[in-house]
Amino acid sequence: MPSTVEVLAQSFQEAGTPFLVGVPGEEGALDLIEAAGKRGMRFILVKQESAGAFLASTWGEITGAPGVCLSTRAPGAANMVNGVAHAWMDHCPLIAITDQHSAPTYETASHMRLDHLTLYKSITKWNSTLNAQSVRQQVRRAIRTATAHAPGPVQFDLPSSEKTREAGAYETDAPLVPNIATLVPDQSGLKEALQMLRNARRPIMLVGLGVYWNNACTELVALAERLGAPVLTTAKCKGAIPEDHPLSAGCMRGGATEAKLISSSDLIVTVGLDSTELQSRPWPYSAKLLALSSVETMDAEVPAAAELVGDLRGILDGLRTWGPEGSNWGERAARDMREAVAAALGTPSTGISPQRLFDVARSVLPRDTIALADSGASHSIGAQKWQVYGPKEFFVSNGLSTMGYALPASMAVRLAYPTRPIVAFTGDGGFMMAVAELQTSVREKLPVTVVVLDDGELGAMRVRQDLRGLKRQGTQLGGYNWERLAEGFGADGIVVESEHALGDALGLAINSGRTTLIAAKIDASGYVDQFKALWGNLR
Repeated sequence: MPSTVEVLAQSFQEAGTPFLVGVPGEEGALDLIEAAGKRGMRFILVKQESAGAFLASTWGEITGAPGVCLSTRAPGAANMVNGVAHAWMDHCPLIAITDQHSAPTYETASHMRLDHLTLYKSITKWNSTLNAQSVRQQVRRAIRTATAHAPGPVQFDLPSSEKTREAGAYETDAPLVPNIATLVPDQSGLKEALQMLRNARRPIMLVGLGVYWNNACTELVALAERLGAPVLTTAKCKGAIPEDHPLSAGCMRGGATEAKLISSSDLIVTVGLDSTELQSRPWPYSAKLLALSSVETMDAEVPAAAELVGDLRGILDGLRTWGPEGSNWGERAARDMREAVAAALGTPSTGISPQRLFDVARSVLPRDTIALADSGASHSIGAQKWQVYGPKEFFVSNGLSTMGYALPASMAVRLAYPTRPIVAFTGDGGFMMAVAELQTSVREKLPVTVVVLDDGELGAMRVRQDLRGLKRQGTQLGGYNWERLAEGFGADGIVVESEHALGDALGLAINSGRTTLIAAKIDASGYVDQFKALWGNLR
């Protein structure tokens, strides 16, 4: 009979995850790595446990199969919290495994002793201590819980006493992943929603993560075209409608420019919108709201007059089939929104401005490039300026908005797409939080192109200081030799100070097959004016 770790490895592989990532623990994780290796599964050693969780959660976000990350007990488990919290707030399928003392040792230990279950309880959908007798049921529950809507992380303690014990027999012979039939709504079930659409003259669609959970992007675009409705997506869903589609109004960020558009509508249709994708402020719009989702909304953040819960493909297709043909207001409204954002970001600069950096990169890099953006001032501008043309081609840490995300997450994208162009945009502050993973990218042969927007500061925090009239302090960075830093990790390093040099560097990097660090010296003098124009007087 197989052991506990052998059951785990087999289950993860069958669920669609061909690798483990993290920093090995003292006992349990080593045996799990060994069991996985015998099945041909890869182990990716990162430099910091949170980076492993970013990588694994991004794999889950892309594929729908839960990524698996590992840590040692106590300090490793504490380090991994940030990455698991990201998975919790951005709804990424993830299984986090923490090494743990055996039960008798835990009760008497004074060294590396930490209550992991309590530590992780508030940022996981479920957590438990693995037991050899019940591991088969536990791993099934974990995979189902992590992937069920809304997806998210689960966490296991793996006690040293359980790792190589013989696994118990099945109590029930349930499949690893449930086979769930999709129910399609009929016209009578959509009666109220259809009437709301018929009464509307200026409907708008706000799209969130749930549209990906049901693979409903095709149906989303078809309904938007039927209604003639402009479409705003959250940052997590850029590309759910191609951003060169005439009904694409861009990315909603909770700011002033989008408020004018949304306020001019007479019906707001949210599609898979989750409250973690919104800004932490009261809902500001008075128009009637129709919510479409695969899960019932429990937090009451968005005041829906009617809420349809079910498979979004069926709901969207039904509304398209029986819904009214709309007016032509959507294309004009979407165009006005795009022009307003471009004007808000069109501040003058010397050298490379952050907005022009994204324009240049988009013009040089292939249409199917997958981009990631770290948190910070550059992320806010990148979410508006970088154009995305397909689903799951842009990744950010939105709910948690943690820095240090983009580089490790980009390696997960490389694992999922071995041949597609990949670029990770990050500020200098965020990059330095994950700098060691540059060597991981090189050593693991997961080449990506990293573009650092080098403004010599924590830009978002400096903007807030300026807006509040505070003294600039505690936000200044700089003094890095980017080329030598990259060389020391075995990567290519380039520093650019003009748009032309940036375009050349990106062209070389994306075709090199090597991990490349491009440090772009940018003029960030326009940040304050840009933030005011997009979001008002942000404080």
